[in-house]
Amino acid sequence: MSAIEVVLPVPEDLYMRLEQTAQATQQSLTEMLLRAVRAGSPPEWSQTPAPFQADIAALDRLDDDSLWKIARGQRNAADAALLADLLERNADDLLSAEERLKLDAQVLEADRFMLRKAHAAALLQWRGHAVPPFERL
Repeated sequence: MSAIEVVLPVPEDLYMRLEQTAQATQQSLTEMLLRAVRAGSPPEWSQTPAPFQADIAALDRLDDDSLWKIARGQRNAADAALLADLLERNADDLLSAEERLKLDAQVLEADRFMLRKAHAAALLQWRGHAVPPFERL
């Protein structure tokens, strides 16, 4: 991976804390600074399963209002009911081949919905907003 050097003025008290922590943990100051930058960076999406990465990555470019809409979004009641029915019938081993495909598609969409919702909330929190727990979004 290539690296780009950045010159950054750092307040002395922060520098001293990072330097002391680096020494205490037997890391270089560079390693400590990179760890701090990574920890303070927007939520990572590259570890998201491949079918969802493009959707999740696109959220980084949205404004806060758009992210709030996603974070507060609710699944369509009909889709939620269909998924619940298919899951119940699947547990009883009553699904046809066509219904299994429909279940797979519904599960994929539910996963996509929840990942988008969670990532939008994480981005909002990183941007400084107080984000309530999901059950209240």
